[in-house]
Amino acid sequence: MDEEKEIETKIRAVIDKIKPFLMSDGGIIEFVKYEDGICYVKLSGACADCNLIEFTLKDGIEVAITSEVPEVIEVRNIED
Repeated sequence: MDEEKEIETKIRAVIDKIKPFLMSDGGIIEFVKYEDGICYVKLSGACADCNLIEFTLKDGIEVAITSEVPEVIEVRNIED
């Protein structure tokens, strides 16, 4: 359980680095949970209606998180 908390802390640190870039375009990212190698986030604000949300998620957010937190194998957006 301690290892999962450590991974979550690392994920949150990466998300904190990403937040200003998304916010500059009106987007919001929130960490939801980490489970079985998958990081779940919630993208909202301008991101929710953006045609490039998959590009942002996979080529931006996922690359940033997996490069700094190798335990994460995928990042998924949780939609309402």
